[in-house]
Amino acid sequence: MPAGQHWAWSAVAAFGIIDGMAAESFAYEARYGWSGRTARIVIVGLVFAVAGIALPLAWRIIDIAFFGGGALFFLGVICTRRVAFRVDASGVTLGGTPPRYRSGTRVVPWADIKQVVLWEQPMLYGRSMRHVGLVRRHGAPPLAGRRGQRLGRVTARALVPDHVSGDTLLASRAVSSWRLDTDRLTAAVAHFAPGVKIRSR
Repeated sequence: MPAGQHWAWSAVAAFGIIDGMAAESFAYEARYGWSGRTARIVIVGLVFAVAGIALPLAWRIIDIAFFGGGALFFLGVICTRRVAFRVDASGVTLGGTPPRYRSGTRVVPWADIKQVVLWEQPMLYGRSMRHVGLVRRHGAPPLAGRRGQRLGRVTARALVPDHVSGDTLLASRAVSSWRLDTDRLTAAVAHFAPGVKIRSR
């Protein structure tokens, strides 16, 4: 290859690498790990599991299975360190929950996304669970089969705020066992999809 062509191809390759690195620097990624809520759940579960040793056998089994099993489940989720949520050039990755991580993970392309929404699910004792989700465009491919879509609609009507549809519920992830950085999320969405708005509801 002539020296001039070699230099040209090297410049193109270098530009591609630099451009890819620049895009990657704007990506936002959150992985499963410790959070204040998760730490409380694990500690309470372990405390109740240990305390259950003093109970009669039948209650001891139930107590250890429920509280100890719950604590171990959350520990398992934390230890995977898998991607819980990601924003990059390809779109938004909604990570699944271990142990069904792969089957529950969805990558939604920007062409299918109208809005990114931050919403709260009411819980007991006046508490709430924060969620981040997507309002998808009409006609976007379904994120679940017919049974999953029906379940999403029923759950949305029964348990979540009125402004959250069944489709948005399926395209949402609870901010649990990972941390959401809204500043980095906003910057990543503005870089990769300036036309997509972020709404808090």
